[in-house]
Amino acid sequence: MTVLEVIQRSTEFLARKGVESARLHAELLLAHALKMPRMQLYLSFERALTAAELELLRGLVKRRGEREPLQQITGSTSFCGLEIAVDRHVLAPRPETELLAERGWQFLQELVRQGEGSPEWPPKALEFGIGSGCLAIALAVHCPEARVYGVEVSAEALEMARQNAARHGVSERLDLRQGDGFAALPEGLRAHLIVSNPPYIPSAELGSLAPEVRDYEPRLALDGGPDGLVYYRRLAVEAPPFLGPGGRLMVELGDGQAEALLDIFGAQNWIVETVQEDYTQRARILVVRRN
Repeated sequence: MTVLEVIQRSTEFLARKGVESARLHAELLLAHALKMPRMQLYLSFERALTAAELELLRGLVKRRGEREPLQQITGSTSFCGLEIAVDRHVLAPRPETELLAERGWQFLQELVRQGEGSPEWPPKALEFGIGSGCLAIALAVHCPEARVYGVEVSAEALEMARQNAARHGVSERLDLRQGDGFAALPEGLRAHLIVSNPPYIPSAELGSLAPEVRDYEPRLALDGGPDGLVYYRRLAVEAPPFLGPGGRLMVELGDGQAEALLDIFGAQNWIVETVQEDYTQRARILVVRRN
């Protein structure tokens, strides 16, 4: 069976199973199986697959047909141009979270431009709920001068984050701690930047999520409590002692949550700096500061 024939049959199978973008996923799985860039498939349509390659691909396509996420099947995904390993213990990075990472590293880079030698040097960033480590790693890669801290309640997620940090050569500048929130952090830490993409799905809505999310991604990284806002309330109350003068708190938010978050942070005397929209013009990033 040739590459083109395999793509066509895999596409038909995945489409019958309800997989969106079935052709794209068929090509990505085949490229993964053959260990080649996806675009190279188009130059290899007439190539015949070996029996071993076909057997491997069948297993991968079957898993995707069962709605296992593509990222978990291939074991990694791209985030801000960085290859990030993922598994069932971490949330696969979403494209919109790249906006949070970019805004975060731009803020840190501006601090660097203000000059070394300030009392607050080097710049410090803190991620609340580190997951795969994608966000903290992106900050460390794009601002090499920064020291980045992270807290995560899941031991399995924290191990994945450490592996990803090592892959990108930033382990020495990442201080990752296991614990439920800020209590796990070093005493006296004051960060210039706190970032978080917390769980924000209301508990009652988890059952209606796509199978890829509902059945395979960690509930701990999704469940934001009865109204989806539990962790934002924690951040609004618990973050101030860990934020230095002139610092910023930047969080990702779910669809339709912006107004509620303005109330939550406003009630705790935070000043809203901006609400940034994502690629679909939905409010996605909230940036706040203290007086």
